[in-house]
Amino acid sequence: MRFANVGTIDRLLRLLIGAGLIAAPFFTGVAAPQSGAGSAMIAVGAILVLTALVSFCPLYSVFGLRTKS
Repeated sequence: MRFANVGTIDRLLRLLIGAGLIAAPFFTGVAAPQSGAGSAMIAVGAILVLTALVSFCPLYSVFGLRTKS
């Protein structure tokens, strides 16, 4: 991708953390998926997974960051 700004290690961490945040409300007693906290965890997890899959983070471009070499 021409505008990719997320490196390999960053992508792997985003995938792992994102998947964990999506799964946590369903498999733990931390927060129910229907609760506000559970919904927030799922939303943040989905954003992390999406940015990992497309190798682009809009916040990185706003702040001029880049982890892709």
